[in-house]
Amino acid sequence: MLAPLPVAPVNETDTVLLPEGLNTLKRVARLTDLNIDGSHLNLDGGFDSRHNRKAIFNAGLIPNIKENPRNRKTPKRGRKRLFNAAIHSLRLCVERTFAWEDKFKRLLLRFEFKQQRHYGMKLMAYTLINLRHFCGA
Repeated sequence: MLAPLPVAPVNETDTVLLPEGLNTLKRVARLTDLNIDGSHLNLDGGFDSRHNRKAIFNAGLIPNIKENPRNRKTPKRGRKRLFNAAIHSLRLCVERTFAWEDKFKRLLLRFEFKQQRHYGMKLMAYTLINLRHFCGA
C-alpha cells in the first residue's frame, strides 16, 4: 500500500483533492522507480467528470470510472467512456483496505489539529496494515 495522499480538512471533497493526489502519486512513483504510465486509475462514479478524466489522461494514466447516470432516463448520447468492469470489480480490495484503516480509532475521529501529524498517523497505520498482510499476523 502506497500513501501518496494529500491531507486536507474534513470539509473538502475528494474530487477537489484529485489533481494534488495525482501529482503526489507521480512524485512517489518517480522516487520509487515505479512505472505507472498506462496504468488504470480505478475510481467510483463520484469522480465522473470531463475535468477529472482529462487530468487523469494528462497524468499518463487510464481512467476507469463508472459513468454516473445523474438521474437520466436515457443514456447519454455520444461516444461511450472507457470503463472496464473486470478491473472495477477489484475496487472491493480498496474498500476493504479503507475498512482496515477505520479500525484505527485515532484515524476514524481526527484528533490531530496539525495535518502533518495526521498524515504521520496514516503512514503508521498503513505500515501496520502492510506488516499484518505480509507477515501473516
